[in-house]
Amino acid sequence: MPRKIRNTVSRRKKILERIQETGEVLITGLSKEFDVSEVTIRNDLDYLEQKNLLIRARGGAIHSDSHVGIDQRLAEKNKLHTQEKAAIGKMAASLIRDGETVIIDSGSTTAEIVKNLGSIRQLNVITNALNIVNQLMNYTNFNVIIPGGYLRQNSMSLVGPLAENNLQGFYVDKLFLSTDGFDTDHGIYTPNIDEAHLNITMINIAKDVILVTDSSKFKRKSLALICTIDKLKTVITDRGIPADDRHKLEAAGIQVIIV
Repeated sequence: MPRKIRNTVSRRKKILERIQETGEVLITGLSKEFDVSEVTIRNDLDYLEQKNLLIRARGGAIHSDSHVGIDQRLAEKNKLHTQEKAAIGKMAASLIRDGETVIIDSGSTTAEIVKNLGSIRQLNVITNALNIVNQLMNYTNFNVIIPGGYLRQNSMSLVGPLAENNLQGFYVDKLFLSTDGFDTDHGIYTPNIDEAHLNITMINIAKDVILVTDSSKFKRKSLALICTIDKLKTVITDRGIPADDRHKLEAAGIQVIIV
């Protein structure tokens, strides 16, 4: 039998408990559980969202910590999980071979890859990230290709139709992709639509897609879906990866490298 919690404060407290336990709730399920109308539950969720206690989603709500709604500046990202990102970048760089053509996506983790390319004698590197271009200038034996586009200040990256069109004529061995959110049931996310569109183009021209992400990005979503996990060949992350997410990836045939 449904629990008849009609007191508004008590019911909203219980809703928060449910979302803490499961990460998401559905309006239909809460309506049955508390024996109130779906309109009442929608009002509850709207109120809790206004208090920044959850994020409204279609048909329900998700935990606020599982959503990446803020488009952080690169300088802020550079301060987070620095040791994990350094280790991930070093491992990713070890997968690159002489003479390959690679794309290095914008991001604080992908920037760590460039710091570890000293043993590579010749490389074609395509990147849309100005901070990565600055690092690549130290490698005089590399061919560096910048696809163009308009500058997105937060990520110091070039995006837009010009960048997408210019990339379509290339074929690359490996794409090193970053992300702001990774839900293994749905895919990888970014808070910026233009960034997502460009990433999709990168994926379409790459033989192998390698995701580099620290474990804090798991179980999080954002505005724009980049791709589902079937597009990924390899995921490089740290030991904090949730066990169920690692199992899902490996069950899907994706190589998971832990640093």
